[in-house]
Amino acid sequence: MATVRLWSDDEAEADPAVKAVFDDLRATRKSDFVNNFWRGLANDPVALKRTWESLKAIMVQPGALDPLTCELIYMAVSATNTCTYCIHSHTAAARQKGMTDAQYAHFLQIVGMAAQTNALVTAMQIPVDEAFQVSG
Repeated sequence: MATVRLWSDDEAEADPAVKAVFDDLRATRKSDFVNNFWRGLANDPVALKRTWESLKAIMVQPGALDPLTCELIYMAVSATNTCTYCIHSHTAAARQKGMTDAQYAHFLQIVGMAAQTNALVTAMQIPVDEAFQVSG
């Protein structure tokens, strides 16, 4: 259960700041669907706008990484942070961007392997090799 009120479309229409973000979400995503994350953030229109603008700049605008790779990274970080909501929403987004079942299976293998080796190296407190150090 949410700890904040999830704004309805009618409530969003009545608040110009929230309406502007919801309209931009819909236009940018080419969908009428506004998910619950944004509906919860609508309780703080300044945070709603700031978060959408930041997310749009990183996840929507063209960058050095292709859109599917961006979603895969978001999924991996969401798994690490145990954010069920983000795992689901970004897995759906990755599928929309063309992720195949084979890619998803490989992704899960990588996440599992990284979790295992991260735990081992952390438990053993292995020092970082000098060759891996970035020199300034």
